Amino acid sequence: MLFHTWLFVVFFCIFYPVYLLVRNTKFRIPWLFIASYFFYGSWNPLYLLLILASTSADFIAVLGMSRTGYKKLFLTLSIVFNLGLLGFFKYAGFITRNLNALLLALGVSPIFPEPDILLPVGISFFVFQSMTYSIDFYRGKIPREPNFIRYATFVSLFPQLVAGPIERASNLLAQLRTIPSITKQDIGDGLSLFIVGLFKKVVMADYLALYADRVYAAPQNYGSLGLFLGTFAFGWQIYFDFCGYTDMARGIGRLMGYRLMLNFNNPYLADGLGDFWRRWHISLSTWFKDYVYIPLGGNKYGKFRTHLNMFLTMLISGVWHGANWTFITWGALHAIGRVLTRELEQTTIYRDKVPKIAKQLLVFIFVTFTWIFFRAQTIRQAWEILSGIFEFRPGPVECPIIMMGLVLAIWAYQFMYESRFRPFLALTPVRVALVILMTILLAIGAGSSQPFIYFQF
Repeated sequence: MLFHTWLFVVFFCIFYPVYLLVRNTKFRIPWLFIASYFFYGSWNPLYLLLILASTSADFIAVLGMSRTGYKKLFLTLSIVFNLGLLGFFKYAGFITRNLNALLLALGVSPIFPEPDILLPVGISFFVFQSMTYSIDFYRGKIPREPNFIRYATFVSLFPQLVAGPIERASNLLAQLRTIPSITKQDIGDGLSLFIVGLFKKVVMADYLALYADRVYAAPQNYGSLGLFLGTFAFGWQIYFDFCGYTDMARGIGRLMGYRLMLNFNNPYLADGLGDFWRRWHISLSTWFKDYVYIPLGGNKYGKFRTHLNMFLTMLISGVWHGANWTFITWGALHAIGRVLTRELEQTTIYRDKVPKIAKQLLVFIFVTFTWIFFRAQTIRQAWEILSGIFEFRPGPVECPIIMMGLVLAIWAYQFMYESRFRPFLALTPVRVALVILMTILLAIGAGSSQPFIYFQF
């Protein structure tokens, strides 16, 4: 059930009036739970068994921690179960394929049957969200949740269930314990966020996909400029696609009286790789920082350990994104880039002497070229595209000029937003005019309707 379909409109038109009626009653949480499970089960009812299993495992683990002295044991069981669930559905096929390939390289017949497993939508998101509860309880940061239905609603709340943002129990679960207030400001901001997100997805991301998909489907048919523009288009496509989803999710949450965390903060204005990861997919970046980087030792044990921990965290982030060597390579490239630039970004020369626009362009170029490995189906195809760009070969471009013009206009708007012109952009007439313009563009036309990119993760 996609946000930008009539099926979701019908679902929400049934859900929301009932929600408003029961908001101040004991039926609020059960109604949220039923609606969220119906929403997730609409993809495949069997998925409900998986989310229920992950939810139950962490709820029982925390219950065990609170009633026994074996906190570390129950935390270990929680982590092993969740990562095992994620590993089986997401990586079993990848592991067996590579083991069989290794055996073939050694002259041995493959012996591992390759499982035919359908990856459940959003499994990486709800597993990580559920794990925050058991880990943070173990650390003494949050109290135990005694109500299973409320906890299950926290894990499955439908606006952010399948593609984030990955909420913490300390934020969202705490909100579910109180009756949410819904003001006129909440309704206005919620609708605005939803329209902005819908515009990013339907008008921008899906239209850019038409060009990026065509280039990556047959890179041999394009010249260097066409390959670069196809990669440029994909870089903005994935931003508009994912940011559009989270804007819509935050907008729906706001209509319900809940504040979901900001997940994107103009990442293509970053002036360093560290800054980029503080702006891109913020809920995941902070998740890896708090639950991987810091447990590894963070920056407590000198530069070598700091760089090693940073490298491992970024590499694991690449693995999280998908069971393919392309994602692992993408993560490794960001890991290397982050390690090599960390000290540089802290120097006075870099901070004060290098023009900000130069730093922003360098970061954008690096991020854009690494997207090649993220988008390509294989390492061979990624190398074909990368080498094709630097061969400076002639060939067709076929670039949608109007769409690229819109991208550049939005990029310019973001630069203005982080400049002294921000107060002007915040004026009510300007905001209303922009919403009207986006609504008109939504009505005029859009690209082909496609699933959100991050649903595959």
